[in-house]
Amino acid sequence: MVSDRLLDGRLKVRHLVLLTAIADEGTLVRAAESLHITQPVVTRALREVEDLLGVQLFERMPRGVTPTEYGRAFIERARSVLAELRAADEEVRLLQTGRLGTVTVGTHLAGSNLLLPRAIAALKAEHPRLTVVVREATPDTLQQLLLAGDLDLTVGRLSPTVPVRLEQERLHQEPIRLVARAGHPVHGGNRASSLAELIAFPWIFPVAQTALRDELEAVFFHEGLPLPADRVECTSMLTLRNLLVSTDVIAALPMFIAVDDRELRILPTPLSSIRRSVGVTRPKDRMPSPAASALLVHLREVGAQLAEFERDYESSEGAGRG
Repeated sequence: MVSDRLLDGRLKVRHLVLLTAIADEGTLVRAAESLHITQPVVTRALREVEDLLGVQLFERMPRGVTPTEYGRAFIERARSVLAELRAADEEVRLLQTGRLGTVTVGTHLAGSNLLLPRAIAALKAEHPRLTVVVREATPDTLQQLLLAGDLDLTVGRLSPTVPVRLEQERLHQEPIRLVARAGHPVHGGNRASSLAELIAFPWIFPVAQTALRDELEAVFFHEGLPLPADRVECTSMLTLRNLLVSTDVIAALPMFIAVDDRELRILPTPLSSIRRSVGVTRPKDRMPSPAASALLVHLREVGAQLAEFERDYESSEGAGRG
């Protein structure tokens, strides 16, 4: 039978607050200072939780404390519980004032140029007083923010694997295409340039140890080609686009970034083996807030529209090549 020792009244919310403060501050003294209480109160509370669980949560070091394996696992859950309580308090407060609240969404490149902006625009047209907070970060950072309760959901490329506490929903598939500026010399021919011919131009590549970089390297390897010698490695979209429109570089980008940019043109050179599943990632064990639920509705609607556009665009390209 599963023990209810954490539900019998001995574990208090203040215990969870104290544990996360200790983990954040690294010492009992600084944790006490951050909470405006005395160190003996922190020490006693830590001992109470360790006695209740029967394990050591922090290892005492010469200059502070560090979570043990048990501590890391318990503190991660404590953060989720505290995030849920804050969300519940916020929802009640907003219901009292007749507002829908705030949704905080993370994003990284794929989905950030069309899917998310269109969904936000539709959401704001429907709920003008709802606040949307968008945070950009790398995929691994976004996952950690989701688990900590700092994000309601993320929009972007779906990962092959995610932590067990997260779930993914695919909204559309976006091909990766080669892109160059309008007026680039490569657009002047009467036929599609091969990948081997394009190596003569400068390129922008994703940085090493990213999914797109691995996929591009696999395409070049399959074609028996080396990576372009003249290349810049970059993940900043602002820097990348400026280089694209002002120089003769070639880059591989999600199709919708190029389709929606009048200064860029998609090259007919195929990269058929690279496609991105774009969608939503959110916590599996946390119900979405009313604001997050409202955004999800519009993300699904826009995702369906983009999926239809992709099919039509690729059909027209196929007919053109035929």
